Amino acid sequence: MEAGFLPGCAGPVFYVLYPTARTPARGRVLFVPPFAEELNKARRMVALQARLMAREGYTVLLPDLYGCGDSGGDFGDARWETWLDDVTRCLDHLEATSDDQGPLILWGLRAGALLISELLATRAPSVAATVLWQPVTNGEQHLTQFLRLRMAAAMMGGEKESTGQLRGRLEAGEAIEVAGYTLAPALAEALAKARLAPPPHGPVYWFEVSDSEGAALSPGSTRTLDAWREQGVEAHASVVLGEPFWNAPDILEVPALLEHTMDCLGHTVSLGRAA
Repeated sequence: MEAGFLPGCAGPVFYVLYPTARTPARGRVLFVPPFAEELNKARRMVALQARLMAREGYTVLLPDLYGCGDSGGDFGDARWETWLDDVTRCLDHLEATSDDQGPLILWGLRAGALLISELLATRAPSVAATVLWQPVTNGEQHLTQFLRLRMAAAMMGGEKESTGQLRGRLEAGEAIEVAGYTLAPALAEALAKARLAPPPHGPVYWFEVSDSEGAALSPGSTRTLDAWREQGVEAHASVVLGEPFWNAPDILEVPALLEHTMDCLGHTVSLGRAA
């Protein structure tokens, strides 16, 4: 395992690189992280998956985007376009350090899926497959859910705030604190505009986690995937049994998600897309 910093446009970007444990390498994987506290809650699952991938022949890069984790800056300094630049630099570093060993796979969790959409639209890297864990499809809805964390805390203190009031303060240029994170108006605005788009190349592996055995894909996800398939996208969807580790009070593991993700990568390899 290698850890270090990349020069970012706003400040240093921390990353962890898991080199492949097998030769020849089967591919390269870039992880694109989720928003705010969801990253901290998910770190164990992400690290477990990265180790599994490396063991099976993939080189995996896990970054902390600017203002997050061990990277430079504070969350209040973060901007959507800075994160997109960070992801691009991480992709360049992954390609340089892995000597172009195998095709590229993008792996996103929650709002990381939205950044992947923008990366594919602006930089257009050649991608063999895209893996999405519980992807956010609508940035505005995700922002609203984030703001509700502040509303819940305010209610416990006897105060009342609405999402409309909080959005109004952001639109007026005021930064607000939500669950210990300072949210800048520019970041909130960019997140609200973000929408998940189908990748132009390669299959998509879409995973959702449910604590109900036999649960079906959410209706919104079903509509999104149906629309993508009508556009010719090869989309595979699975619901695995487990707890929503990205927002649980404790640090959780979902072994079924790890196993299903590896199975899908193996399927991609067997079809010659990532061999």
